[in-house]
Amino acid sequence: MSCTLTEETFEIEVAYALPDEQVLLKAQVEKGATVLAGIEKSGILKKFPQIDPHKDAVGIFGKKTKADALLSAGDRIEIYRPLIADPKEARKKRAAKGKPMKKGAAAKGG
Repeated sequence: MSCTLTEETFEIEVAYALPDEQVLLKAQVEKGATVLAGIEKSGILKKFPQIDPHKDAVGIFGKKTKADALLSAGDRIEIYRPLIADPKEARKKRAAKGKPMKKGAAAKGG
């Protein structure tokens, strides 16, 4: 994809990660483009049809944002996969498997 950048266009990146694969694609978008437009323009939806940019959480440089947020030159859009397990529940299960805390252990500093 060899496009010439103009004053009306700029380059962005779109990142998506699976447990065994990470993808970072570059795309050229026009001024006024939204996160959704950047995702569509990158071609990532063809490579990963399971992505639903209308439902999956998205962010720019690690900060959650909306699909209709405007892009700036050099932005990296990140597409987040749904969590498999609730982190709070996973922590509770791990704690339940551990030994019960001895009385006064916390006060003594462990």
